[in-house]
This record gives sequence, C-alpha cells and structure tokens, in this order.
Amino acid sequence: MNVDLFDFDLPEELIAQTPLAERTASRLLTLNKQTGEYQHEQFEQLANYLQSGDVLVLNNTKVLPARLQGVKADTGAHIELLLLKSLGEDRWETLAKPAKRLKRGTVIVFGAEEEGGEPLLQAVVEAEGEMGARIVRFAYKGIFHELLDRLGQMPLPPYIRETLSDRDRYQTVYAEEEGSAAAPTAGLHFTKSYLRKLEQQGIIITYVTLHVGLGTFRPVSAEQVEEHEMHAEYYAISERTAAVLREAKQQKRRIAAVGTTSARTLETLASRYPDADYEACSGWTSIFIYPGYTYQLVDMLLTNFHLPKSTLLMLISAMAGREHILSAYREAVRERYRFFSFGDAMLIY
Repeated sequence: MNVDLFDFDLPEELIAQTPLAERTASRLLTLNKQTGEYQHEQFEQLANYLQSGDVLVLNNTKVLPARLQGVKADTGAHIELLLLKSLGEDRWETLAKPAKRLKRGTVIVFGAEEEGGEPLLQAVVEAEGEMGARIVRFAYKGIFHELLDRLGQMPLPPYIRETLSDRDRYQTVYAEEEGSAAAPTAGLHFTKSYLRKLEQQGIIITYVTLHVGLGTFRPVSAEQVEEHEMHAEYYAISERTAAVLREAKQQKRRIAAVGTTSARTLETLASRYPDADYEACSGWTSIFIYPGYTYQLVDMLLTNFHLPKSTLLMLISAMAGREHILSAYREAVRERYRFFSFGDAMLIY
C-alpha cells in the first residue's frame, strides 16, 4: 500500500499553535465508521455519543521535562537532547540536535552550580543511531528526576514557538505515570469536572499507560506502508483495567479509546490475550495499525486531527476506512478545524 494514498492538502495555518488551556472550547467532528456520515459538534457534546455501560479508556502517562539544553564539554558547542526511552542504569535513548558531530565518547554537560563549577548533569554518547538518535549514559550526584525537573523543558512540538510558563498545560488532568516524551494529546480536551459528568452518566472510566516516544511521531520514510517499522514504546495495564475490559467484552459493551496511544495499547493487549481473558501486564509494543487491520478491542476512538502520511492517520483509517477518513478530513479543512497536538477533536464511532 503506497504511503501517498494517505496524503491530503493541509494549510499550514490550520496546525494549532495555541495551548488548549488558553482557547475557547474545542470543536468535535463525529464520524460514523460504517456510513461515513459526519456531524459538527462542540467537544462537550461527546457525552451524547456515549451511553451507560460504555468503557472509556485513557492513557495516564505523564510527560517528562525531557528536553535538555547542554554543551559539548570539549568545544562548548550547543547540544539539545530529547529523552525518549529509559534503558535502565542511567542509559537513555535520545534524539540529539545537532547530532552530526556526536560520536561515541562525546561528553555533553548540563547546568552548573556556579561559573566554572561542576556540571549538575553529564552525558556520554555510547552509541549512534539513525535520524539523530543517540544512546547516552548520564552521570550526576543526587536524584536524576529532581535534576531533570530543574534542568529540563517540556518537549513541545517544534511548531509551538512559545515556552510554557505552566508545565501542566502540556499534561492531561489525569496524568500520573511519568515517562513520556510527548503528551497523549486527545486527552488534553478533558477536565476533571467533565470526567465526573461522564461517570455520573454511567460511563466506566479506566486507564492504561503507554509512554509516548519516537514510535508515535517518527515520519514514514518508506514508499510502502508495510515497510515502515515502529519504535517500541513501554505500556502497562493494571488488574483493575484488565478486569473492566474482560467484563465489557463478555457483556458486549462498547470500549472507547481516548487517543491513538490508548488504542495501540488496547490492541496490543488483545493480541497478547486473543481469548479475551485479559490480565494485568506490561512490556514493549511496536504495534503498527493500518488499513487491513481488524480492531479486536476498540469500538470507538476519540482522537485529534493528524498530519498527512502519518502512522496516526493510517491507524484511524484502519478503523473507519481510508475513503471515509479522507472525506471527513477534507470537510475538516474546509471548516477550518485545528489540527495536530493542540487541535480540535474527532470521534469515530
């Protein structure tokens, strides 16, 4: 399947650049996956599409202040590291910029107590990868996450040019498990009061964890969809969530995923337990969902609007069909919906 089949014209000005916390209410485009019919709503009307007994699954990952600004110890040249995945024993998979001169053995330093003092944090490049990827090992005194909180910045998408004064503007209200390099942005639409409203309506809310890394955002460079390889991302599912899903599946109640990360986690669980006898589990997933895939657990999907030729656009096309999705996207462009991380929402049901 050619990647160009997932292309569409997206005016640059429709890529939302204002954090949700500073905007008016988001819009919601709803798409019937069987008929292709769509409706224009406001996000608060999501409740009208859910019914008592439905299960709403959200990703409770929490974004690390994972963008570090440092310098090469030998030349003083500026280096930026984006932490993607902890490999244990103070080793991390990172994206480096500029990466060209970061060979094995290069030392990068971050912060200093005072002029000429010892750096607070030091990284040594242990391995080189593709597209700016580097494996580094950190050395420091104290607690790593406290230093990261002190030195790091929130890893906002590159088209967001402002610095967030309040880091919580790039966290969901239910963020709990620290470890992501990016927010599961479909969840940014929810407030605590709206989640309570859904629970009062009889919606069962439960959580999975998937730490968002390079796999979600890596561009597709292959010409054929099937040739693209996803990076592995860590996921975890609690016993409570496994039990909720088992019961919902047995009783044939609908399961709605909030965001593509929740959807990928649920489908990973389904592939791990094909008999639907779900259990608490954790591990690494590189699941790649595109047309031809049959969803096993996810009946409904709430998501933001994605970029052309992206793996996320392919994932939602597997649920509703490429033609229905691209037709709805053309309508979203005509109606000036806001796209990508801080954009408007879409419900596929």
